[in-house]
Amino acid sequence: MKLNNRTWSWSDWGRGFLQWVNLRPEEGERTLLMFAFYTTTSVGIIWAEASTVALFLEKYGAESLPLFYILSAGIGSGLGVVYSWMQKILPLRSVIVVVAILAVAPLLLFRVGLNIVYLSGVIVFLMRLWVEAINVLNDINTSITANQLFNIREIKRTYPLISSGILVADVVSGFSLPFIVATVGLNNVSIVAAVMMGLGATSLFYLTQRYSQAFPAAPYRGSAAQETDFTSRRLRGPLQRYAIPLFGFFVVGQILYLLIDFQYLSQLELKLDSKQIASFLGLFSGIVGLCELGTQWFISSRAIERLGVFVAAMLLPGAIAILGLISLTGIGNFFIGLICLKFIDELLRYTLIAAIGPVLFQPLPDNIRSSVMAQVRGIGESLSTGFTGVAILGVISLLAFVFHHLSANTLQYLQTWVFVAVILIVALVWLLIVWLLRSTYVGLLVQSAQGERLSVSDVDLRVLKRTIIETLEKPGTEADKRSCIELLCQIDLEDVGEVLAPLLTHLTPSLQRQSLEAMLLNPSQIYLDPVQALIAQKPNPEVLALALRYVWITQDEPDIGQLQPYLRPSVDPVVRGTAAALILRRGTPTEKAEATNTVRRMLTHQRERERVMGCRALSEADYLQGLRLYIPSLLQDESLRVRCALLEAIASTHLNEYYPALVRGLYYKSTREAAINALVRLGDEAIPMLVELAEDIHKPDLARLQAWVALGQIGTPEALNQLVAHLKTGWGTTRRNILRTLLKMPNEAGIEGVLDRLGRSGVETLIEQEMLFIGQLYAALLDLSRSEERVLIPESNSFKSAIDQNYSALELLRRALLEEQSDVVERCFLLMKFLYPLNSIQAAAFNLQSDSPSNIALGLEILDNTLDIARKRNLVVILDRRPEGEKLQSLAEMVPYKPMTKSDRLRRLLELRHFLSDWPLACCFHVARQAKWSLTPEQTLVCMRHPTGFVREAVLAYLKAASPRALAEMLPVLKNDPDRLVAAQVEQMMSELK
Repeated sequence: MKLNNRTWSWSDWGRGFLQWVNLRPEEGERTLLMFAFYTTTSVGIIWAEASTVALFLEKYGAESLPLFYILSAGIGSGLGVVYSWMQKILPLRSVIVVVAILAVAPLLLFRVGLNIVYLSGVIVFLMRLWVEAINVLNDINTSITANQLFNIREIKRTYPLISSGILVADVVSGFSLPFIVATVGLNNVSIVAAVMMGLGATSLFYLTQRYSQAFPAAPYRGSAAQETDFTSRRLRGPLQRYAIPLFGFFVVGQILYLLIDFQYLSQLELKLDSKQIASFLGLFSGIVGLCELGTQWFISSRAIERLGVFVAAMLLPGAIAILGLISLTGIGNFFIGLICLKFIDELLRYTLIAAIGPVLFQPLPDNIRSSVMAQVRGIGESLSTGFTGVAILGVISLLAFVFHHLSANTLQYLQTWVFVAVILIVALVWLLIVWLLRSTYVGLLVQSAQGERLSVSDVDLRVLKRTIIETLEKPGTEADKRSCIELLCQIDLEDVGEVLAPLLTHLTPSLQRQSLEAMLLNPSQIYLDPVQALIAQKPNPEVLALALRYVWITQDEPDIGQLQPYLRPSVDPVVRGTAAALILRRGTPTEKAEATNTVRRMLTHQRERERVMGCRALSEADYLQGLRLYIPSLLQDESLRVRCALLEAIASTHLNEYYPALVRGLYYKSTREAAINALVRLGDEAIPMLVELAEDIHKPDLARLQAWVALGQIGTPEALNQLVAHLKTGWGTTRRNILRTLLKMPNEAGIEGVLDRLGRSGVETLIEQEMLFIGQLYAALLDLSRSEERVLIPESNSFKSAIDQNYSALELLRRALLEEQSDVVERCFLLMKFLYPLNSIQAAAFNLQSDSPSNIALGLEILDNTLDIARKRNLVVILDRRPEGEKLQSLAEMVPYKPMTKSDRLRRLLELRHFLSDWPLACCFHVARQAKWSLTPEQTLVCMRHPTGFVREAVLAYLKAASPRALAEMLPVLKNDPDRLVAAQVEQMMSELK
């Protein structure tokens, strides 16, 4: 059974809903089941938490909360260690279910313990600690299960929906809890919670069984070489300056959360009894949950995009500081103020702050990001919880010691006032940390800009622009400044002129050129004055040409007369060609005639540079008049630069009668890059020509490869449709070339295009096709290895020159089949890159190519923990260094093996000729010839028309031995064969038959 083929039969309404929530049909079932598990379990946890808080406050009071914080910090860290240990002794599938069951069982035992009078106090404390532990276990279970069920690309779409289950649980559990307390009593709420969590554990068990292939079947076996040594990658310089406030951001946020929670529960204890506390907590959770749902679905992403990451991050500490200041000044009811403070904290913390958290780790390099995240979110927050508990105990003890003469009520009021003041101070510290993060965040992004692709949501645009302006204005290396401009173009191309235009006159010529090229992608009249000021400075010709183009493109009614002085022969050809092209585009008939003469003189000039710039002028002109008469001679120009510039001009002006010249340019290394650029510029218009070339098996393989590359660079939906369609029907080298093309498309457009059109199940089907073929190769190797007889080397000269004389034809066929296996394995790895992280697949492939057993084991372990396809076990066996017989046995369900004689197996291979590469196919005919095995006429005649010369040569050699009469009839047709070796062989055979 396949993980992705087991999808529900979604109705049209269901498919529309999945599209609305950005899910693919094959992801719908898994996402829905995960959402149900997470929501059900969270409802039970919230019921248990609210009831145990009420019992805890009744038994111990809020003054015991600090001790609880200290102990819970140790539990959080300890459970992480226990969870890792369990993975080493049990399969992950079992660990997940066992943990879910063990989380529920103690709640039932605790309920029994509440009836024992002398144990009830201890049981209440243990229940509160255990509910906190359940929260930790549930978060770990949910994140691990989701990461096993979904790959890295799927989880970006599915996890936001899964994680919203906690918000739904807040609403459901919150509004239902008062009814449950009134019905079963406060002490029995834990039983109802355990039942609900048991339903969650049952659904989790169902998930692990239904998608069993998504989970490793054996316990995790780590090695020292695999463990991440974070200490060996110490942060230095800017990274260290960023990591310290990053650590502080989450630690101080956790401290503030605990301080608010302590004060909030303290006030509830003073105002309400235990049953009222449980009901109030439920209603409060329900109201907050509704608000959180609305905020997350409709406000959070828009607020972050509009305000920027750091302004959004300042909203929570800013709001807490304001409310804390109001509480200190005595304005309004103090109890109501704390409820509002708790409401704001819950609302913004689990919406805006939760969404911002992962973004703050983006400036860190990939190789240390996960380690830093584990340090910050795991150890840092747990330690801060314990520290906060100790600090609260210390403050309470100090106040009690210093003000022991005060009454209990006065001391309680003073304690509350002090803690509110501390909350205000901590909120201000949090604001300061956000400001420190903001000052280094963009700087790190700029440093890593080369080769990076960022989105608007990743950065604060205002901070980015200010940082780029400072970088460009201050002294520094030109490479850094170029990176700044590239980053700005990636992030905010539409408003790039806002930053670059005022700086034009102060930049170096190369940066001026880069800036103007960026501004020309989205020209605007707003920035005309800075560009004209640059023209007045008389910059170098290339910059002047770009500036002139910008001015005359953006002006509604340009003064062409200002361009005419640039048509003089004394003007640099770059500027002269640009001026002529602009006049050809927007001038009067008289002005166009003058510009045409200028371009004509450039196209026929003896100097190469003049002709190159003349061709570039053609590419920018909308009005060619008689200039097209010079194109045929320019296509034959002795200068490579001229021919390349002309190819660009043909594409720019859409001269469709010369499009064949663009395709011919793919055949030659010297013009290949220019031809690809020209074809890419044509966009969808070039697709039919490229598809025709790529499909023609008689064209050179290199030219066909370039056609696929050009389609990938075009990258339009139609180009993707063609690539995916041929991916399904193509085989061998064609499929490999298409896969490589798709994987190289920027921003993973090719990967997403394949998944959108084929789905995950479609990619798995392609992998299974490769596995079916490799099973046939194993069967052939087994049958052809049964005999030890040696077959003489064929007499063909080309065949002799291609082999070592010590090998027989049959041995060469076996070697060719082994090489064919390598090609199949390569295609499997390419296909896996569409489903799983590229780094993991590359690491596995690299280790499997090694001769070291430990490296091979490491590669297989990576795949075993990465793959979740239905045929994972079969694929892992194929990639392992095992005998062909054992591998074939593992594929018995897919490729039933029936032993054949050598001749029957050879004929079976020729039936699979569409899947075989050229060399194994040629070897088949050489073996048949020397062993005197008969082949079918269809197999022989079809391969006689094979596009590869040495295959046709092998077929002729076979016919000479097997059927001289048929050969004599075919030779006259083949005497003009395009392959000179085949033609020579035909001529020799014809002379022998005379």
